[in-house]
Amino acid sequence: MAEKYFSREEAEQILPQIKRRLEQARQHKLAVDRLDQDLGQAAARIMVLGGSLPPYQEMARKRAEREQFVLRVQETINKIQEMGAVVKDLEEGLVDFPSLRRGEEVYLCWKLGEQRIGYWHGLEEGFAGRKPLDEEPGEDEEASGGPSRIQ
Repeated sequence: MAEKYFSREEAEQILPQIKRRLEQARQHKLAVDRLDQDLGQAAARIMVLGGSLPPYQEMARKRAEREQFVLRVQETINKIQEMGAVVKDLEEGLVDFPSLRRGEEVYLCWKLGEQRIGYWHGLEEGFAGRKPLDEEPGEDEEASGGPSRIQ
């Protein structure tokens, strides 16, 4: 059970902050990937050259820099999650917002690049099970006769 459930409007209000932080986390992740590649190439050179080491200070600096970027990724994702959102896939830019639909827990689903939240999916469905929020007009009629769709 989520600590907070979002309406579409509530989730969209924090989208600019989510987007900014998600983009920061992705940039930090790219830096980690670059440093991993550099460190991997250095390790390969060691194997090929029979154990001759690349400059130790440079390797130590790259390892320390990598660790700093890893921490930044984690901190940025934690900030997003503290807002109540769930980062599902950093590379794809997928973020879910816990919500209720007809009394059941679901996720409002947003992908980096989308202008607004237009989809939802069940807890077990994931991105592949996304359904448009604006589809199915009138499907969720309550006893009072009014609509009860996530908006």
